[in-house]
Amino acid sequence: MSGVADAGVLRDLLDHARESGSLAVDTEFMGEGRYRTLLCLIQLAVPEQPGIDPIALVDPLEEHPIDSGLAEILADPSVQIVMHAGRQDIALLRRHLQTEIVNLFDTQVAAGFAGLGAQASYDSLLADVLHLRVAKTASFTRWDARPLSAEQLEYARDDVLHLLEMASELQRRLEGLGRLDWALEECEPLTHVSDERDPQTILERLPRVNGLNGPARLVARELVEWREQTAERQNRPVQSVLGDAGLVEVARRQPKSREDLAKIRGVGASSGGRRAQELLDAVARARGREPEELVQSTRPPAPKGEDLPLVALAEALARTRAREAGLAYELLAARADLQAIVTSVRVGAEPPDVRTLRGWRRELVGGELLELLDGQISLSVGAGDGTRGVKVIRN
Repeated sequence: MSGVADAGVLRDLLDHARESGSLAVDTEFMGEGRYRTLLCLIQLAVPEQPGIDPIALVDPLEEHPIDSGLAEILADPSVQIVMHAGRQDIALLRRHLQTEIVNLFDTQVAAGFAGLGAQASYDSLLADVLHLRVAKTASFTRWDARPLSAEQLEYARDDVLHLLEMASELQRRLEGLGRLDWALEECEPLTHVSDERDPQTILERLPRVNGLNGPARLVARELVEWREQTAERQNRPVQSVLGDAGLVEVARRQPKSREDLAKIRGVGASSGGRRAQELLDAVARARGREPEELVQSTRPPAPKGEDLPLVALAEALARTRAREAGLAYELLAARADLQAIVTSVRVGAEPPDVRTLRGWRRELVGGELLELLDGQISLSVGAGDGTRGVKVIRN
C-alpha cells in the first residue's frame, strides 16, 4: 500500500523515538458490523530530524505485518507515548500487539487541567494551542478497504503531524500551573483499558436485570455467555444476535420449546433455525446449575428522590471549585460519583471509593463535599465585582 513505511524506515523511526524519548501514536479503525473493532492503520510520529521522515504509517492488515519492535517501544518506560483521546487506541494496540503502554501523555486529558475543556477535540486544541487548522475530510471513509486513497493517507499523517508539538506546549503550561503531575496521574489509568468483554459486567448492566430472581439470573448469565460466543464466532455485533431486552425476557420466562420462544417479544431472528435451538440449550444448561453458582450483583444501592437536591448541591460546590482552579469540571466529578457519596451518607456507610474522594481531587473538593453533606459547611450566593457566585460558609 503506497505511503506505508517498510521495515527499514520504521526501524529508523523507532530508533529516533528511543533517542528523543517521545513517540506520537494514533490509529484508524472500523467497528461497524463487527464483534470486535478492527485496527486498520497505526500512525507514528517522532520529533523532526534532518534526513528522516518524522511520520510513519503502519498497516496491521498486511498479510505479513511488519515486526519492527513497535510493541517493545510502547512498553518502554523511557519513551513517552503521546496520544489524543487515546482510550480506544490503547485498547486496540494492547490487544493487537499483545503489549502494554506504560508512559502515556494524553493531550485531551492534559487540556482539561490547562482549562481548555475535558472533551476538547484534536482540531479545537490545534486551533487553541498552536493556532493551526487542519482539514478533516476522511473521518468516515472505509479504513478497512485497500488500497487507501491519497486523501486517507494525508488525513492519517495530519492526525500525528502536530501532536508532539501540542503535547510539548501543554506540558509547558501545566508545569507553570503546577499541574503536570496531576495530568500524568490521570493518564496512568488509561494505560490499562481493554476492549475485552466480561460476562459478569455485561450481566449487571442489562436493563431490569435486578428484577430477576436467582434462577432467572443464572439463565441471564448463561445467555450472556452464549450471545458473546455466537457474536464472536460470526463476527457480528452482540445486539444483532439477541438484544438486551429480549435476553432479559427469555431469562424471565425460560422457554422450553421453539413455540414458547416465538411468543417472547424482542427475540426476533433468534426464535427460528439453529440459533433458536442454541438459545434453548443455553436456557436448559442454566436450569441445571446449582443456585450457589450465581454471582450477586455489585451494584450500589439505588438512588432515591430525596437524594436529588443533595446531589445538585454537591455539584454546585464541585463546579465552583473547578471554576476557581481553572479546571474542567468533568475532571473532578461525575454525577455517578456524587450520587454514590450522597447515598453513602444517607445509609450511614463508609465513603465510597470514587475518584472524587481520592488524591488531589479530595484535597481540592472531596473533603469539602463530605463536610457539606455532614452539615459542617453550607453554601450561599455571594456578589462581588459585578458577578454572583457560590460562597462556602463554615458553620
